[in-house]
Amino acid sequence: MKKINKYISVAFILIFSLLAGCDKFDEINTDPDTTTQVSPSMECTNIVLRMFKYGSDAMAYISGNALPKYVGYAIMAQNDAQYNKIGSGDFGALTILPNIDKMLEYAQGNVMEDSYKGVASFAKAYTFFKLTMAMGDIPYSEANKGLEGLYRPKYDTQEEIFKGILDELKAADAYFAKGITFTGDPTPYNGDPAKWRKATNAFALKVLMTLSKKEGVASLNVKTRFAEIVTAGNLMEKSTGFLGLNYSTLNKHPLNSTNDMFTTKTVISSLLMDNLKSLNDYRLYYYAEPAGAQIAAGKTPSDMEAYVGVDVSMDYSTMNADYNANKYSLLNKRYVTEDACEPRMMLTYGEQQFIIAEARVRGWIVTGTAQTYYEDGVKSALADIMATKASYAHGKAIDQAYINGYFTGEAAFKATQDEQLKQIWMQRYILNFMQDAESSYFEYRRNTYPVFPINPATSLNENNKNGIPMRYLYPGSETNYNRENLTEALNRQYEGYDEINKLMWLLK
Repeated sequence: MKKINKYISVAFILIFSLLAGCDKFDEINTDPDTTTQVSPSMECTNIVLRMFKYGSDAMAYISGNALPKYVGYAIMAQNDAQYNKIGSGDFGALTILPNIDKMLEYAQGNVMEDSYKGVASFAKAYTFFKLTMAMGDIPYSEANKGLEGLYRPKYDTQEEIFKGILDELKAADAYFAKGITFTGDPTPYNGDPAKWRKATNAFALKVLMTLSKKEGVASLNVKTRFAEIVTAGNLMEKSTGFLGLNYSTLNKHPLNSTNDMFTTKTVISSLLMDNLKSLNDYRLYYYAEPAGAQIAAGKTPSDMEAYVGVDVSMDYSTMNADYNANKYSLLNKRYVTEDACEPRMMLTYGEQQFIIAEARVRGWIVTGTAQTYYEDGVKSALADIMATKASYAHGKAIDQAYINGYFTGEAAFKATQDEQLKQIWMQRYILNFMQDAESSYFEYRRNTYPVFPINPATSLNENNKNGIPMRYLYPGSETNYNRENLTEALNRQYEGYDEINKLMWLLK
């Protein structure tokens, strides 16, 4: 997550002040021959892109995958995230809220109004979910009140925020159920309210599973809500596709054509590599390049033993020296070569099935079997990779026969509850490589699985050399412009101290 611009709160205040006094200016400067309204369709496009389009550079993209230990960074300089150092969160995402209000305003009386209301409720739930997961208590009920003169919003508790998120998703489901095909949707769903409804409910299941440590909290009613959504059946199917964005020559993958001193020097972690090997998982060939030293020693690119991962907690100078000796596998070349090496998939059928599988193991639902949900999730995740270019698979392309025969050895569904949960969690971890890596970090906090490599001798986590950071700090600007409410939130949650190892309510 990007560090917030420390002046963002000042900017908000100035913007809101200007908005409050610009009526006469608008009257004088309005061109009578130019439209003064933006359509709900245009606002919808902007909102969806704000949610799903990756908004930073390739370096940040790699760092996002370094924190959950997918990759190491072997040249130029030590990567903070790889060595367990993170900084401030960002409230900038809240600037989506005025756009949502405008979309709803412009949609009034439109035949597509219910569909746009569905997008609005989903977008609010999605935005606040990301923010509260990163930092803990955040402004919620008083957010987006600047035009009413409220520039210093209170921080709501996480319990209150999650209740609001779940209520928004329930509302979105109802709106999409009544909606018709709408314009302005840049996702592959192309304005299909039925598909958006299914994705909305899949996201609700994801939020509820995130709350597994709070399954007994009456206000959230986690297990009952989860079972009701599954029973209702309006969930993603194989034919639903993913919710996200397709890359193209106009909207290129963030790593495309970044042939420089960091992207092409990214090495795959031994955590990811060794688990792929133990599963005989061909995604290894799509994720990585064979290690140069192994090829020089006579191994072929189609041999799994030609692929070597790095212990991402090892001393940086040693890792760098080993990298220069070609000991490790680099990131697969498709990521920097192809404009659209794979889509940006933020919600998928595969992940939904893993979440339902976990719920079945936990006893939250009684329909179906955990094994069936698990296998459906794996098959879907493998099919997503099969859809990418086989020419980058080093002679080990995934095909349907491979998918059908996947569930042997370590990939076969285990017998005990503990083993089953770990299998499901590992498959979610593999699925999110170079996709929604932040979700894998959040999942680690919930489950401490897979076991991340931690070396106290190299860790940059100053206050817990043996641990992974548990949260991002609040934006620094809050100290200057919303100190009273920030202080109250810190006292309520973190003993008055804004620190990356403090546990938010969600994790207690």
